[in-house]
Amino acid sequence: MNRLSNLGFLEFFMRENFKLFLLSATGLLSLIFSFSSFEVQGPWNSPSFSRGVVGLFGIILLYFAWYLFTFGFIGIVPSQTMWKNPHQSTKIVFLVGVWFLIIAQIVQTSLFVDIAPEPTGLVLTFIGLLTIFNSAYVTLSQGALSEEE
Repeated sequence: MNRLSNLGFLEFFMRENFKLFLLSATGLLSLIFSFSSFEVQGPWNSPSFSRGVVGLFGIILLYFAWYLFTFGFIGIVPSQTMWKNPHQSTKIVFLVGVWFLIIAQIVQTSLFVDIAPEPTGLVLTFIGLLTIFNSAYVTLSQGALSEEE
């Protein structure tokens, strides 16, 4: 009999809740680190680039945590068949995209200019536009571009 299968703590680490916690906590800590004044040169000898890479890594981990929370497994792009109510969801996704654009504008034009790394507004704008385009695609494919007649 396999001795490792009898260990209860291994089961804890394999649960979805632990994966969700680990992804969320690591992503949030990485994102917070990218706004700190702690600077690491990294292999490219640029502290600001290193902070940006860590921040981008944090955003990716937070996205994976959201995906795991929403769909029950880790993925990248949800297909239309995965949404329970696409008509309702597209409105929420669109508003999240607009929220990202507003936050990007606030970060670039307020007191955050000195705190946030330079490309923060660009990255947030990119995320917002991708989110809005996803919402538009699902809306059009459910309505005007649908194959059902």
